[in-house]
Parts: sequence; structure tokens; C-alpha cells
Amino acid sequence: MSLHQELRLLYKGETLRQIYIPDFICYDSIIVELKALSDTTPAHKAQVLNYLKATGMRLGLLVNFGCYPKATAERIIL
Repeated sequence: MSLHQELRLLYKGETLRQIYIPDFICYDSIIVELKALSDTTPAHKAQVLNYLKATGMRLGLLVNFGCYPKATAERIIL
């Protein structure tokens, strides 16, 4: 598991200027996005899907720690 790994994203064959820094990348193939909200929205899921498409990875986890008394995790597959 790596923390704060910078990713250069490609779009239509061109490298974007913006650098994406995911919360975690596990096993060089899983993007993990952490949130602390009362509830996640479809926009949060879309964010993870966009990261997966841009990086070529196929599996993402959206983990929310704001749901007292327990955390929730949603597996997102591209």
C-alpha cells in the first residue's frame, strides 16, 4: 500500500498538467478514496469512477467514516 503517490493522468493520449494524488493505492491496482461525510452522494462515486478510467485501474473503494457508529465501504468496479 502506498500513501500519497502522484499519478499523471492521460486523456486522449495527452498527459494532463494536473497531478492526481489519491488517498491510497493498494497493490498497485486499487484506488481507495476516503471521506468523512454524513452520507456519500452519486457525485462521490462518479469521482472514483473517473479516477479509475483515467488511470486504467479497475477497482476502487469509497470508504466513508462519517456514518456513526460505523464506517461504510462501497466497492466500485470499472
